Amino acid sequence: MTRFMIFALLIAAPVQAADWPVKPGDVPLSPEELEALEGRTLTFYDDGQSKYSAGGAYSYTYASGQSAFGTYSIAEDGSICIAYRNGFSRCDLYVRSGDRLILIDEKGDRYPVRPE
Repeated sequence: MTRFMIFALLIAAPVQAADWPVKPGDVPLSPEELEALEGRTLTFYDDGQSKYSAGGAYSYTYASGQSAFGTYSIAEDGSICIAYRNGFSRCDLYVRSGDRLILIDEKGDRYPVRPE
């Protein structure tokens, strides 16, 4: 019975925030900066584009022109979580590093955003 209770508590507990692999000088975006992403399209150096639309709609357009659609939300840890229509989901953390805006994915890969 005790094992069952522990298992049930683990399932019911909220998922802990990812331990983001930030580097010295990285400053995560503030809640206000995250909210200001609504209506913006961020372009990466591989020509991919993340579009954060009103009402939580999200799309990523690859350099090839193909797009993936879903919704986004801002998590308590300051990351942005995407739920794609195909069932895939992920969370990313945006940071400022010097003058650069950088997306850090859950694996720790870093993707700089082109300046506007």
